[in-house]
Amino acid sequence: MKTAILGLILATLATPVLASGSHAGGHGEAMAVGEPGDKSKVSQTIRVSMKETPDGKMIFTPNDFKVRKGQTIRFTIKNEGELDHEFVLDQEAKVMEHKAVMEKFPDMEHDDPNAIRLKPGKSGDIVWKFTNDGVFKIACLVPGHYDAGMHGDVTVANK
Repeated sequence: MKTAILGLILATLATPVLASGSHAGGHGEAMAVGEPGDKSKVSQTIRVSMKETPDGKMIFTPNDFKVRKGQTIRFTIKNEGELDHEFVLDQEAKVMEHKAVMEKFPDMEHDDPNAIRLKPGKSGDIVWKFTNDGVFKIACLVPGHYDAGMHGDVTVANK
């Protein structure tokens, strides 16, 4: 009987965590896009703004980047818009998976080194080391923002 009661208590305590839609550090496996970078090894800073346009689009400026494999970049991101926005860096398939989850849990909180959510007027940094070649995505996964144009590409090459 004590085991059953303990199980019910644990299940009850776990439910709010699951219902909140939070995922802290959701990338246990190595990421194809790279890894968190060492601030002392940053070789380039890229400034990115996030905002809405009068015609209803949502944009990153710039939204297309070219970096070298092995390079550590500091993305300095500023939300110049009127709404909350995110900057998520990942493989396209992972971005689309995450987008689907965000549509179900729009208030999901993030604690991922490859993502930042900013309120209007706020700024933040992501320091990232690109360890693999390829084309990766940046995206805002607040529901509706990706579809309104808030995404772009990071091309990583040896040269």
